[in-house]
Amino acid sequence: MPAPSPRHCFGLRLQVGRRALAATLTIGLAACDSGPLPLPHAGAPESRQLLGQRLLAQYQCGSCHAIPGVEAARANVGPPLEAFGRRSYIAGHVPNAPDTLARWIVEPHALVPDSPMPSMGVAPDDARAMAAYLLSLR
Repeated sequence: MPAPSPRHCFGLRLQVGRRALAATLTIGLAACDSGPLPLPHAGAPESRQLLGQRLLAQYQCGSCHAIPGVEAARANVGPPLEAFGRRSYIAGHVPNAPDTLARWIVEPHALVPDSPMPSMGVAPDDARAMAAYLLSLR
């Protein structure tokens, strides 16, 4: 077996054998392509917005709305949701606030009975995350 050779890692000089180095690199490289990283803690505003963005796609809100940042959300049946966070009203009738928007997403007919927006079976926690994303659109 050859003598260990010096290696540098993050500015440190290490003595590593070639087999140990190969094993370390193989394990490290395998971990590099393990799929998408998990979202940060769901309580953080940024992670709630990212979750909301994914949920808007999952619940297929893009079937009716164009939503910036949501892939395949380019429909024009309902109004586009760009700059939604700057809007004063939801559906032209209900003040735009986080809790109200979440309730709107869950049960739009409870707030505006003749609204064409369907109830999509969105869970309240999902609706809060979706509202966080929509309100971040400025």
